Amino acid sequence: MKPVAAKPNLRNQQRVDVATEVRIEKSDGSCLTCEVSNISRTGIMILCGQEAVKKLVPGQKTPAPGNWISVTATFSVPVVAQQPVSVMATGHIVHMRRIARDQFQLGIQFAEFEGNGFDYVNNYVSKLLATSAP
Repeated sequence: MKPVAAKPNLRNQQRVDVATEVRIEKSDGSCLTCEVSNISRTGIMILCGQEAVKKLVPGQKTPAPGNWISVTATFSVPVVAQQPVSVMATGHIVHMRRIARDQFQLGIQFAEFEGNGFDYVNNYVSKLLATSAP
């Protein structure tokens, strides 16, 4: 299957809170598991501990624009009620923030989705936004 490019990050993409696991694979092939805290059509925010951050972000410094850290994120989203599908997306770590002594948030901006990944994420985010509307 040909990868599908992600839509540009427009900063106006609404995020929705979710709680699911994500597998992060670095370009060297090493993998680790973190938690997704929110998702939008253009990226995910993950929560992880200091050991994971040490493995993902050299020097534990927020990547400078243009020097982003490439990763592949694999996570599940429910397409219909009890039928999750696996989404694989390449992207870049573009944000890092410490939120507690041993807890960090890392922002991953999507670059490309495998297969129908963008459609799955788009539909999932749209559904969550519709159910959270007042």
